Amino acid sequence: MPLTLAVIGEENIIKRIGGNAEVRAHLQNLGFVSGAAVTVVSSMGGNLIVKVKDARVAISKEMAQKIMI
Repeated sequence: MPLTLAVIGEENIIKRIGGNAEVRAHLQNLGFVSGAAVTVVSSMGGNLIVKVKDARVAISKEMAQKIMI
């Protein structure tokens, strides 16, 4: 399921990253890689604040839909 459907506060494991090569590279630079733990901290208007690799990152709904958990 996409990251947008994750329960707030629950830790999930990233299964795969979708999108074109440029999008995947950008997400990997932010720490979103297969096997990494990710937790949704909050959601506002579909946009998410997530904790990945001990850092908090804000991502858009469109980007979050490309991250499968």
